[in-house]
Amino acid sequence: MDKKEATTLKWLLAINATMFFVELSVGWFAQSTALMADSLDMFADAAVYGLALYAVGHSARMKLRVAHLSGWIQVVLALGALSEVFRRFVFGSEPVSTLMMSFGLVALIANTICLILISRNKEGGAHMKASWIFSANDVIANLGVILAGFLVALTNSPYPDLVIGLIIGLIVLNGACRILRLES
Repeated sequence: MDKKEATTLKWLLAINATMFFVELSVGWFAQSTALMADSLDMFADAAVYGLALYAVGHSARMKLRVAHLSGWIQVVLALGALSEVFRRFVFGSEPVSTLMMSFGLVALIANTICLILISRNKEGGAHMKASWIFSANDVIANLGVILAGFLVALTNSPYPDLVIGLIIGLIVLNGACRILRLES
């Protein structure tokens, strides 16, 4: 079981680390808070999967501690994403909707693969439950990025991007709180 968990977590780590760099670069270029928030979520996920990988083979107590540490990482990154939404609201931005939609779709495919991979192990301990929560939230966030891109194109306004970026930040924060409440 430990080997299966480790293999799954290595794949999740690789996918999320790659997508973090891709979405961060494109989000910055596209001036999209939704893509930036999602890239930070990808970074948090990569860190979480790395920590969960460390917990494989350790005691249930260690797995819970790793899950809680992962939750705190998510809190910090959610607050970072929310501050970026605020910054762009104050200073303005002109998000590029086509980039938002296309890279939101790429991220959705990547996170759907992650969700399928982790679904086989989601009951393996607190570290795997935390990983499941992250992956499920990511799919929701990616759908939000695509929707934001569509609404930006439709309205020719940056506000849908800001609203979706805010919602993604709050989803990440909610996921972090759920993980911090895990007891086993």
